[in-house]
Amino acid sequence: MLAALPPASAQTKKQLEKDKARVEQEIKKLNNDLAKAKKSSRSSQQQLNLLEKKISERTKLINNINGQVNLLNLKMTQTEDSIALIRTQVDSMKLEYGRVVRALYRDRGNLDKLVLVLDTKSYNYAYLRTKYFLDYSRYRRRQAAAIKQKEQELGDASLELQRQQREQTDLLSQQRKQKDELAREQKQQQQSLKASKQQEKILQQQIAKKEQQKKQLQQQIQKIINEEIAKAVRGKKGSTATGSSGSQTTTASSADVALTSDFASNKGRLPWPCYYNKVSREYGKYTHASGGQNMNNGIDLLCKSGAPIKSVFNGTVSRVFTCPNGTKGVIVRHGEYMTVYANLATVTVSEGGKVATNQNLGTVYTADDGTAEFSFQLWKGTTSQNPRQWLR
Repeated sequence: MLAALPPASAQTKKQLEKDKARVEQEIKKLNNDLAKAKKSSRSSQQQLNLLEKKISERTKLINNINGQVNLLNLKMTQTEDSIALIRTQVDSMKLEYGRVVRALYRDRGNLDKLVLVLDTKSYNYAYLRTKYFLDYSRYRRRQAAAIKQKEQELGDASLELQRQQREQTDLLSQQRKQKDELAREQKQQQQSLKASKQQEKILQQQIAKKEQQKKQLQQQIQKIINEEIAKAVRGKKGSTATGSSGSQTTTASSADVALTSDFASNKGRLPWPCYYNKVSREYGKYTHASGGQNMNNGIDLLCKSGAPIKSVFNGTVSRVFTCPNGTKGVIVRHGEYMTVYANLATVTVSEGGKVATNQNLGTVYTADDGTAEFSFQLWKGTTSQNPRQWLR
């Protein structure tokens, strides 16, 4: 008989097939994700991460197939051992059967049943000779049937071995295919890694350029604020009061004083200048991706493309200017306070014009990468304020 495999081996094969199906499904999903990532132009790093995961799953699949091949080789060895054993048994049985047949053939003239019975010294001896003859005949028939059964087992074992050989051929074919796919994916990984490094270098350059523009913007706004303060001082000098000693002192207009007081009293209650999705940069010093440090004198907000920007309080447009990156900026004066709205695509107000709370000043600029980042600042004289403390 064909030697039975131990239950643990059968269970291992079933588990391997289950794991193989799961890994193949995971690879299929990763292929779809990778195709979507390429189609949607996601970053090279995202594509590289998906590719690395797919290579890992592909390696698991190859190891799984190796496990199935090893298990099958064990089964084939057992089957071949069973075939060799059955063939030895058949040969031995045929040899014994042939010996009996040849012996009977030589004594065929002396095996007449009547002679065996009559040519005896007694009845009991005749009975024994007859019984012996019948037992010998039955033995020959059993031996012939046993040989036939063993030959059937041998045929079944040979068919099982052929099936296992076909399964082995199929698994080895899958193994070669998966190794070819793995080699292709590893080559693609190297190419993607190279492209990712190139893209990273370009991105770092873009970040450095963007941060430089932000630094220049901070300096530009600081300069404009200083100019506005100086202009206000010159304006105040035009309105003077004479003291008892005859000296002149500068005074602010009653309207500016009232507006300053009104603005200050609304601290923590000012409306946000736009609807935003995320705060991309808080107020204060920060270390940017290219390694340097910058000071953010306001708060940066990621908005929806083309989002409208609104004044946070009543005031006068004191300056419309061009930012270092080519976008537009607006400064609104509220007495001693000033609010700055930078990185605008369009501006709908003019210098010297009056604006009201929540009045549209323009729309946020949308960069080539689809991001719309708006910068808002709030100043008291030449000192920047944290907008978080003023906005509700």
